[in-house]
Formats: sequence, structure tokens, C-alpha cells
Amino acid sequence: MTRPITLAIDTARERLQLALAGSAGQPATLVHDIARGHAEIIMGAIGTLLADNGVDYERLERIAVTTGPGSFTGLRIGLSVARALGLAKAIPVLGVPSLLALSLGQDGAQKLVVDAKRGQAYLQTFSASGVSAGPAKLLSFEAALSQAGKTVPDDPHVDIGLVAAWAQTADPVRFPPVPSYIRDADAKPQTRGKVLRA
Repeated sequence: MTRPITLAIDTARERLQLALAGSAGQPATLVHDIARGHAEIIMGAIGTLLADNGVDYERLERIAVTTGPGSFTGLRIGLSVARALGLAKAIPVLGVPSLLALSLGQDGAQKLVVDAKRGQAYLQTFSASGVSAGPAKLLSFEAALSQAGKTVPDDPHVDIGLVAAWAQTADPVRFPPVPSYIRDADAKPQTRGKVLRA
């Protein structure tokens, strides 16, 4: 069976990562190390990746995007672009939780720990590569390390090529493109002092 041409997008952290997986061969990738400014370059970067691999937008058959946890702004950018492209092309868009993405390519059961800052960490258990054994949790850094029995990886960035390849066969219904913040947003809607109008 021919695998669908799939574009994968990751803007959850301090990188813009893109991958294009076709029916054969290894996915092509494009990575920009940027702390911010994803919105300014993402469409140009996607265009470059497609052009360099002889693929136009009309040939895309599905899109995958990491859904976090990660940067609130970064996640919104990636999700907005993925949804817009999916809507414009009438193709499926899959949301890939970032911890699941980190589990791809790993052998056997594992407990993943990612630094969440502020003395906290995200922890999730996987029974196999890409197969979660329960939801991700936000714990104190010490508790997460104790439960996982391991240290936090130095490089918590996902392998975007593996994400693209995984998304080619994943079920879009099971993996909708919705953000997985886990922690509440820092910016809260202001309600004090507002006047309700009839």
C-alpha cells in the first residue's frame, strides 16, 4: 500500500522543525534553531521543503503537528498553520503529543521525563514506541525523576522525521489537532473591572 505524502510540523520548542515523508525512502527534514519568530518564517520554510523535494501543495495528503506540552505561542502557530493547510486542501490533520513523539524510535516500555521549568517536569509512561500507557502528568522535578528512575534528556527535541513517518499510518480520528498544554497558561483572561453589556 502506498503511504500518503505527509508534512509534519513541530513548533513546540526552540526550533521550527519540518519533515516531508513520501511513499518511499527517508523523510526529508528542515530545521531552524530559533527561540522565537516561528510565525515569520514557517510558511516560507514549508515552501522551501516542498520545492526542494519536488512536491507542491496539491500533492500533500495529510499533515501532522506536535501538540505539546511546549511553548504556548509556538503551539498555537504550528496548530494554526496545520489546520489552515488541512482545511484548504481538505486533507486529514493529526495532532501528535510531544511526549509521544519523543517515544518514537525507542525500544520497549519507557518512562519519559521532560523539564517543564519552575521546578517541575512532565512524565508519561509508554508501553512501546508511540503507544502511551496513560496520560502525561505534571509533577515536581524530584517526583518525576523518582518515578521514572532516569535523568532528563539534554535534548528534548523530537525527531521530526520519525513523526512524519509515524503519522503516515496513524488514525486521524484518534489523534485530533488540539493543544496538550497540561499546565495552565501563564496569561489569564482578565475579568476584573469588565462591564457586561446587554
